[in-house]
Amino acid sequence: MAVLNVNIDHVATVRQARMTDEPDPVWAAAECELAGANGITIHLRQDRRHICDRDVRLLKETVACKLNLEMCMAEPIVKIAEEIKPDQVTLVPEKRAELTTEGGLDCAKYKRRLAEVVKRMHKKGILVSTFIAPDREQIIASAQTGCDAIELHTGMYANASPATLGSAKPADGGQRAINKRLSELECGRDLAMENKLVVHAGHGLTYRNIAGVARIKDLCEFNIGHSIIARAVFVGIRQATAEMIKLIDKYRIDDFRLSNADCQLKLQIANRKSKIEN
Repeated sequence: MAVLNVNIDHVATVRQARMTDEPDPVWAAAECELAGANGITIHLRQDRRHICDRDVRLLKETVACKLNLEMCMAEPIVKIAEEIKPDQVTLVPEKRAELTTEGGLDCAKYKRRLAEVVKRMHKKGILVSTFIAPDREQIIASAQTGCDAIELHTGMYANASPATLGSAKPADGGQRAINKRLSELECGRDLAMENKLVVHAGHGLTYRNIAGVARIKDLCEFNIGHSIIARAVFVGIRQATAEMIKLIDKYRIDDFRLSNADCQLKLQIANRKSKIEN
């Protein structure tokens, strides 16, 4: 079954707007966990525009569920990950001028560096995922470099959804565009699973468009942040998280069978621990 990781970057964005000490993303993480979140996702950017080094260290000490660190492959950030040892890193592209992560990581172009970073993370017992478009070349490159998982970029689907277009229902052309993007995600999932990769998904997902991707079988995790934090302004982050979990559960295909993705993830974690112990 698919589970939810809450990205709490924008709790830190509000804090940094005044360069003060509140709201604290560490408190936010605890509230998300109490709501039933499977994991906490944070992005330590090179410019430290929201999450900072202090947050990463404290979250590593306090988060009881999965801690997923989004990061680029710049050497100073890689060294921080080696020191902190989150449960998982998700490798993403990064541009200083962007408002949020734009596009997926070009794993094929940076294949040599990716393989090096994956090897270093594995030495520390850290699972590695890449944030990529549902593109054959990128999926194969992720598998060939030893990644444990991929996170399929759902931005194109989100941009095609009626919530983004500002209408309650998509027109015929809009529905075709949505179906096309969902088909691309499904094809990406199939290729990833053929190459023994666990499949996650995220970017631009909201309460209004989660249904389409939640229905895709064998997606293991959703990483969702902005929509949950926006909702939290009105209802609190614990309730906002619980509401998203409820929607994911509502739309998933099979409530009773442990999915192949979950089985693969558990097996990879067990294998990784075994290699470290040996």
